[in-house]
Amino acid sequence: MRTTTIGDVKVLLPDLEPDDLDNTTNLDGGLTEALVDGAAWRGSHLEDVSIRSSMITGADLSESTWEAGSLYGCEITRTDFSGATLTGITIERCAITGSRLTGTKLTDVRLKDVLFDGCRFDYASFHRVAAAGSVAFTDCTLTNGAWSSCRLPRIALRSCDLAGLELDSCHLGGADLQGSRLHGIKAPLDNLRGVTLGEDQLPDLTRLTVAALNLTVRNE
Repeated sequence: MRTTTIGDVKVLLPDLEPDDLDNTTNLDGGLTEALVDGAAWRGSHLEDVSIRSSMITGADLSESTWEAGSLYGCEITRTDFSGATLTGITIERCAITGSRLTGTKLTDVRLKDVLFDGCRFDYASFHRVAAAGSVAFTDCTLTNGAWSSCRLPRIALRSCDLAGLELDSCHLGGADLQGSRLHGIKAPLDNLRGVTLGEDQLPDLTRLTVAALNLTVRNE
């Protein structure tokens, strides 16, 4: 295992060696200590499948459905989850890098020690997604997404694009949003209670506050 630190968030991640893993593209029954490169799994239906201690690169899981099961101790790179539906799964001690989750639906997903780096979550929906431990998003695009009833305290959202993201009944207390683009974010102000911002983000927060309180601002 290795530790990555983003701001005040320390994420415990796997440290896998490809030479120790077995080449496969067979997802039936789950994967353990597997090395997967370029697997075509588009539209797969997975139920209670677990993937452990595996490296997955360039796989296509777009339009797939995955109910229950888990991802544990995995490194996932340049993999396409766009349009996928992930329900009731646990993701723990995983690094997900350069992957596409455009329009992905995550419901009742539990995150613990997870790093999303350089991923696309535009138009993705998070419903009842919860952080049970350290979670960090770095250099991710989360534009025009919708998060509802999520419990993501003390996560890091560093240098991400949150433009047009809608928040509803979310708890982000202690989250670190420094360096992220907040232009056009849509959220009741209490969804942002206790977050950390940089001084350069205050104009966007001011615009959000003006809209939320239905203030009239005149320049006379």
